[in-house]
Amino acid sequence: MNPLIEWAAAAIIVIAAFFLLVGAIGLVRLPDFYMRLHAPTKASTLGVGGILVASMLVSAFQGRAGFAELLITLFVFVTAPVSANLMAQAALHLKARSQAPVPPQAVPERHKS
Repeated sequence: MNPLIEWAAAAIIVIAAFFLLVGAIGLVRLPDFYMRLHAPTKASTLGVGGILVASMLVSAFQGRAGFAELLITLFVFVTAPVSANLMAQAALHLKARSQAPVPPQAVPERHKS
């Protein structure tokens, strides 16, 4: 295989691994459910997408079309935001509290004009 393609795929995988690492660290370090939900959803979508793009790049130069990788990428990009939204709605329904500070302008009775 072409060394340029191998280096490009390796670079894409390293970048994707960085996003996956950031998502995993965010999942462990962030204090409440809403913040923990945001970090892995965004970062892991980019990480898995990057790895699948690298896989499509390599498979294209090996003579395969890479349709399976394309379908997996589309599935991940569609289902991750939808599942995150449903989990956030369930947490709101269960009245899960957030530890994020509320800005004074958000609550009318606290805001002094």
